[in-house]
Amino acid sequence: MRPFRFIADASRIVDARTLAEDARRAESIGYSVLVLGDHLLEQLAPVPALATIASATERLRIGTFVLNNDLRHPAVLAQDLASLDVLSGGRLEIGIGAGWNKDEYEAIGLGFDPPLARIERMAAAVAILKGLFAEEPFTFRDEHYAITALDGQPKPVQRPHPPFLIGGGGRRILTIAAQEADIVGLAPRAVADGAVAIADCLTAGVAERIAWIRHAAGDRFEDLELNVYPAVGRMIVTDHARREATVLAERLASRYGADVGPNDLLESPYVFIGSVDGMVEKFRGIRDRFGISSLTTFDLDELAPVVERLAGS
Repeated sequence: MRPFRFIADASRIVDARTLAEDARRAESIGYSVLVLGDHLLEQLAPVPALATIASATERLRIGTFVLNNDLRHPAVLAQDLASLDVLSGGRLEIGIGAGWNKDEYEAIGLGFDPPLARIERMAAAVAILKGLFAEEPFTFRDEHYAITALDGQPKPVQRPHPPFLIGGGGRRILTIAAQEADIVGLAPRAVADGAVAIADCLTAGVAERIAWIRHAAGDRFEDLELNVYPAVGRMIVTDHARREATVLAERLASRYGADVGPNDLLESPYVFIGSVDGMVEKFRGIRDRFGISSLTTFDLDELAPVVERLAGS
C-alpha cells in the first residue's frame, strides 16, 4: 500500500516573500508537493513561481497541476521543466493536460480543437518531453510537431525524467495516463457551465475508471499513484458532515438536476467534508478500497491537521 502524499495549490497572487513563507509552511506541515495551475487567469505563472518555491525549501517537491499543453511548444517546455528540476535539485513533478478552458483559447485567438485532437497533441508532447530529457539527440515528427536531432538541454536531475502526472475522466486520456504517466489524476469529466459529471464522482464511477486504468496499464498498474481532489463543492472541516452533505446534495439537484444523496457524497473520493477524525478515516478508506493515496487540496491550512496525521503513513 502506497503511503499518503498530499499536494497543495499555490496559485494565489502574492509577492516572493509571501510565497516563500507559504512554501516553508507547507513543508513544515508535511505536504509532499506544492503546485500551480496553468491558466491565463488571476494566478502566478507556474515556472517562475515554482523556481521561487524551490529556492525557499529543502524537501518540498514542486509541480504543475496541470500545464495546458497547447500554450507552449514542447521543446520550449522541456527546457523550462528541466531547468526547474536542476534548480530544485530534482524535486519537479510534471502535471500536463490537453487544455479544456475554451474561453482562454478564444481570448488569445488560439484554435480550440475537438477533444481527441487536443489529447493526441498532448500525447505527442509527452513523447517529445521524454525524448528531450534523454541522453541522445531526439527526432520526432507527426501532424502536430517536428523535432530534428535536438539534444535537449539542460538534462533533468531525475532520471530518466521527472515523474509525470496526467489526468482526466474519459477513457482515451486515462489510457494514455495509464501507459505514460507515473501519477494518474482521476478527474471527473466536465459538463456544461463548469460543472463536473456527478456520476464520475460516485463510487461506481470511480471503480469503473480505475478498471480502465488497470486494463491499460497492465503490469505497471501497481507502480502508478492515483490522485483525486475535491471536485464536488469546497472542502469543509465540520463536526456536522451529514448536514453539510445534505446541503450540497440539494444544491447539486437544484442547479444541475443531479440525483444524489448525502451518503453518496460522503462516500465520494471527491468530497472533502467532515471532521479531522472523519477525513482521516475517509482517506484511509478510499486508499483501502481504490488504491488512492495522493490527495490535492486548494486550501493549505484547512487540511493541515489531516496532513499532519497521515502524510507518509
